[in-house]
Amino acid sequence: MGNLVVQARNKGAPIIDDQTVTFVWEGESAPALIADFTDWEETPIRLTLNSEMTWVHEEVLPNDAYIEYAYLDPESEERIPDPFNQRSVANGLGEINHFFHMPGAIPNPLIRRSRGIDNGTVSRHLLPTEQLVTGKQRRIYLYQPSTEAPCPLIVVLDGNDYLRRGKITHILDNLIAQNRIRPVALALVTHGGDARAIEYLCSEATLGFLYDRVLSLATQELNLIDLQGKLGGFGIMGASMGGLMALYTSLRMPDIFGHSLSQSGVFSFEDHDFIVMDMVRYLPVPPVKIWMDVGKFEYLLASNRVMHQLMVDRGYQIHYREYQGEHNYTSWRNDLWRGLEFLFLQNTP
Repeated sequence: MGNLVVQARNKGAPIIDDQTVTFVWEGESAPALIADFTDWEETPIRLTLNSEMTWVHEEVLPNDAYIEYAYLDPESEERIPDPFNQRSVANGLGEINHFFHMPGAIPNPLIRRSRGIDNGTVSRHLLPTEQLVTGKQRRIYLYQPSTEAPCPLIVVLDGNDYLRRGKITHILDNLIAQNRIRPVALALVTHGGDARAIEYLCSEATLGFLYDRVLSLATQELNLIDLQGKLGGFGIMGASMGGLMALYTSLRMPDIFGHSLSQSGVFSFEDHDFIVMDMVRYLPVPPVKIWMDVGKFEYLLASNRVMHQLMVDRGYQIHYREYQGEHNYTSWRNDLWRGLEFLFLQNTP
């Protein structure tokens, strides 16, 4: 048994030494490695025989990176668990990934429920869709922060995922308790399942559902600020296609959604730019405040850079950030607090 296998058995895998990461496999043959840094199945890596029954691959990664990976049987193309790594997470697409943090990557401490603070409350509702989105009813979660004062609303696309996997209410409870942001309420909108792409790719019908149904429910059930005296006082946010739809909604309805948070937005597909690109290029600049972030390992990095530069050139009020991660909820929840602070600081007008 090679020394690397002993290390992996005793301390877990992969083996991290400064910025060098060593993946270890024991056996007569080795699976392929797929990961954030291989664009997953696009460019799988074959491990190299290091000594008898020991296979390895070394990768130099940024000190503050969060990485997910998996092993793949090269013949069956089925995933094989890493016996040396018990840390795993669902990838949201029906598969399980292993993960690790580089030494400088600090998981978001705000995702843990804190003792001794006033937490907000979450309620569950079913809204008639009125044929604006798929299905007869759509599940909505409402979050009311612990405050008696009226507060802004953030509509959260893919709300069920941000609630369960993104831990957004825990993050908000902690940010509000620490006086880092003003209290904000949430309307967390469940996506349309197989129809998610149809609903989020710049859909006017989805805009109608958000305006006519979701805002009506939120206004009835939550203690919100009066938009008549504070145009654009609400926000909207989402990730991936939800990030595209969040930005599109702000550009279409800036008098309501004057704060937009887009995480890993899908602004183009292959050689096709979605309409938001032309809206930014050619339409007058609306009074919206925008946060965009994206992972440096993502295939969406290039299009996010293009969108960011377009907005800068046009004079948008935007903050843009690239983090050392990929397209997953762990990366999004680790970065989410930054966007919330930018958009809703304690003294935000």
